[in-house]
Amino acid sequence: MALWTRSSIRAVCVVIAVTIACGAYASDRRPGGAATSFKPNNSSAFSHPSANMSFERQLDFKVGDGIFRKLWVSAPSSTKSSDGLGPLYNARSCQSCHLKDGRGRPPAAGEEAVSLFLRLSIPPQDKAQRDLLDRLQGSAIPEPTYGLQLQTFSVQGLHAEGRMEVRYEDLPVRLADGEEVVLRKPSYRITGLNYGPLHPQTMLSPRVAPPMIGLGLLEMIPEADIMALADPEDLNGDGIAGKANAVWSAEHNRPMLGRFGWKAGIATIADQTASAFAADLGLSSYLAPAASRGECTPTQTACLAAPVGDDPAEKVEVPRRMFDLVVFYARNLAVPARRDADHPAVQRGERLFADAGCGHCHRPSFVTGQDAAKPEQSGQEIWPYTDLLLHDMGEGLADGRPEGLANGRQWRTAPLWGVGLTEIVSGHDFLLHDGRARGVLEAILWHDGEAEPAKRKVMQMSRQERDDLLAFINSL
Repeated sequence: MALWTRSSIRAVCVVIAVTIACGAYASDRRPGGAATSFKPNNSSAFSHPSANMSFERQLDFKVGDGIFRKLWVSAPSSTKSSDGLGPLYNARSCQSCHLKDGRGRPPAAGEEAVSLFLRLSIPPQDKAQRDLLDRLQGSAIPEPTYGLQLQTFSVQGLHAEGRMEVRYEDLPVRLADGEEVVLRKPSYRITGLNYGPLHPQTMLSPRVAPPMIGLGLLEMIPEADIMALADPEDLNGDGIAGKANAVWSAEHNRPMLGRFGWKAGIATIADQTASAFAADLGLSSYLAPAASRGECTPTQTACLAAPVGDDPAEKVEVPRRMFDLVVFYARNLAVPARRDADHPAVQRGERLFADAGCGHCHRPSFVTGQDAAKPEQSGQEIWPYTDLLLHDMGEGLADGRPEGLANGRQWRTAPLWGVGLTEIVSGHDFLLHDGRARGVLEAILWHDGEAEPAKRKVMQMSRQERDDLLAFINSL
């Protein structure tokens, strides 16, 4: 007789969706394992430290929080620990994009974009650029004049690079029971370019700031466990061809598995922190020492001539201790506990989620590895609902812009933990990489490519079944 463990019993419940209610296990209610936060579900729900953090380490978390929130100013300034902003930038603080550590949003009509920005790149133009990409020492080739990201703000005396404009087209979708859902299809353009025209082959990709919770736990999932899920050639014939991205890690000075960002284009939290300081705020750090003038390109001569705010000893604008505190803070933003896990509608929705095949990409759980330097994240059973792999999501969501090994139709499976608290924390329910979806149902209806069969099953559901499915997803 086979020995049934809790994990194998749950696998039966999730994968084949048996007709009896399996219910939610206690571990399922703790999506971040022992690090799960049980604080009140208010606008600060994403801003709490790992629940298993020692009292001594909480001071570092709080100081990191302060650095994450602080507003940077241009150099030179009397506030020497806060100068060096820009000269071209997208925000003055980390918190400006990740408000309350939550999800960014597209700009309202007439509003400047802050937590949505445009990535730029061009196809490789010569052998040297092709070799750079082949060696994984770069994930994309910068646009020659404007770099890898459009900076929409500047310090006094300089012009911003330009402005991003977003327009929407209504796309009605009819569900099987007759309900009509109107999707909005965005289009993007750059106006007011101040440094000359874009390269004719420029590719644009909008990116909204993702929520910050659970990053340290995702970083601790063993690479072998993620790679075991990859099936880029779909050899098992299930229609799901998950592919790992491989990207250069400045922290480790070698190619590594990509885990973070909408196309899994970043390997570690430290890499992500350095990249955000450099591209979003124009600040240098030990992992990006050349970023004291942000992304200034050779044609932006006034930008290159602007003062910098380098620390006299370390010759960067974000000293190592300050940088490490921000990384520690980002690593330890806790995942909130699940809500209503035992509600009958939620349990019915969980079976519908499995039956539709959503769990093929939104893998429910992992067990993290061990690292003595990261006790809060070590050895935890977690429930992020992602495989951290790239999947073809169809032409509707395609940005046409490669990044590392990701092509223009592929996106990393977004974690679902905390998604039901988006409106409470961030004040909106805009989802997907550019915030086009207004709520979970619209996000599902944008799924195509490998996710087309799952989407079709959702479209065939009754209103009650869809409500149950959404109740489950919003409980995560």
